Amino acid sequence: MGAQRSQGAGLARWPRLAVAGSRPRSFSVLSFWALCFWALCLSLSLSACGERGASTAGTSGSASGSSVGAYTAIDITGASYANALELPDPDGRLRRLDEFKGKVVVVFFGYTQCPDVCPTTLAELAAVRKALGPDGARVQPVFVSVDPQRDTPEVLKAYAQAFGDDVLALRGDDAQTKAAAQAFKVFYAKVPGKTADTYTIDHTAGSYVFDTQGRIRLFMRHGQPAAAIEADLRRLLAAS
Repeated sequence: MGAQRSQGAGLARWPRLAVAGSRPRSFSVLSFWALCFWALCLSLSLSACGERGASTAGTSGSASGSSVGAYTAIDITGASYANALELPDPDGRLRRLDEFKGKVVVVFFGYTQCPDVCPTTLAELAAVRKALGPDGARVQPVFVSVDPQRDTPEVLKAYAQAFGDDVLALRGDDAQTKAAAQAFKVFYAKVPGKTADTYTIDHTAGSYVFDTQGRIRLFMRHGQPAAAIEADLRRLLAAS
């Protein structure tokens, strides 16, 4: 597991993931099915955790009412960044966040050869959606690749579907990826490996959450408990 470092003065609260010591692997068919099995196991495990914490979180939310600061995640409502996203999906169709009005959208920047935070984050979100029951269908995960060189459309689609058929994966060219990251104040940088293709990527470790009206609301740090994520998403869904 890599260490987390801050991005700088303006984003000191938001961690990035350093995975320089990890050796990337190609996303073969075998590794895809291994990932599916691993994600399913982790999802079931995390789902149990989410269900155990659901009643407690709900009680806490009722007690606090509509008080400010009741979210576990960082409340960034009204932020001047992370207000738009427009990138192609693996089929080449240009996708925008405003097409998901009526849903809570969770945006995460990462890459398919990330050894820890990326698969953990996506599996945890899948577990939380399951714990939400029918409301889970109103939560839309969006995975934005910061590695267009290796995350081909085929690789990216298979990776996203390992965590749910409706997980939306987005991939731009280098310029589009850079622009999207800057719009969200996301840090990412290659860490050279032994060969040109065996690099890893340091990147912001956290998710951006939009409410059902398409407004940026929360930044969820990596490591936030599943029960807390569930409570935050329930509150946003209930406000719609």
